[in-house]
Amino acid sequence: MKMREFLETVHALQSDARREKLNPNARILFLSDLHMGDRSKRDDFRRNEELVQAALSSFYLKSGWRLVLNGDIEELHKFRVDEVRAAYGELYGVFSSFHRRGDLVKIIGNHDLGLLLHNDYEYPLDHALCLEGDGGRILAFHGHQSKKLYMRYNRLSDLLVRYVASPLRIPNIDLPVESRRRYRAERRIYRASKEIGAVIIAGHTHRPLFESHSKYDTLRWNIESILREYTEAAEADRTGLAALLQVYVTEFKRLTRKDKRRRMSRSLYDREDILVPSMFNSGCAVGKLGFTAIEIDGPTISLVYWTKAGMARPYLDREALSREDLAGTPWQRYIIARDTLAYVFAALRLLA
Repeated sequence: MKMREFLETVHALQSDARREKLNPNARILFLSDLHMGDRSKRDDFRRNEELVQAALSSFYLKSGWRLVLNGDIEELHKFRVDEVRAAYGELYGVFSSFHRRGDLVKIIGNHDLGLLLHNDYEYPLDHALCLEGDGGRILAFHGHQSKKLYMRYNRLSDLLVRYVASPLRIPNIDLPVESRRRYRAERRIYRASKEIGAVIIAGHTHRPLFESHSKYDTLRWNIESILREYTEAAEADRTGLAALLQVYVTEFKRLTRKDKRRRMSRSLYDREDILVPSMFNSGCAVGKLGFTAIEIDGPTISLVYWTKAGMARPYLDREALSREDLAGTPWQRYIIARDTLAYVFAALRLLA
């Protein structure tokens, strides 16, 4: 798909989106890419089912949050709707609790696009959500629209996964995600956010992004910052800084090795002179150690990570702005990054 075609698609998404006023006191969770299946070995979501359900029911639902499910919630390339519904009845019950009080928005992605064929599906379905704030606008959509295959040939993609990848036990998350295509998708979405003058919250690529920054970019800048601090620090402080530096370097090397194996560019915006903090991605809920999400809490926007106590990588305890235990459970919520919406809106308005 050419960039011009994608921009036309994004303009259409924005024009036809469900529109809501962004309340200054709003609490909104953006969660995507659960890929819920039938709880068999082919189901990528089952390892995080308990964590996601606990976070939604015991934290977000109880605290009055609004839930935006931003695409690929059901894995319909491999499973039927009735199989998914039967496997995750309890979690659907949590979704319904948000829905009954008017706090559920369900946006479709390429893996659950087939829901549009089911007239008896229990929740309203949207292609996009547009939130109008005092200082700017937020557009949420899944992100598969950046690829012509998913827009025009989604049925073919469905058949390939269901009848080729699934019988061969090829993990579904590897097909659209772990390739150079996700970087092209992110670049297109980033350019579109500047073109339309709206902050975009997407999913689809399974890679969390905050203010257009990837984990790779954040680690690199933190390493540079610690090195500068080390050169000016007193001798008594250098030991601690050196130990901290090694934590970041170890994680950076791990990420670099992984990306080299996939033959991918590690930095998403190599050609950008000034990076506009206009693109956010909620990541996914099929990670090995937990799940990520985007939160809007009143005047702030945050990238959060949920995991089991003791399972977070060492760098996270140092990198995170805060950590919170979910009372009575083994689950923990980390705030990895946070900023004000006022800053994000102003930066987009003045830089784009």
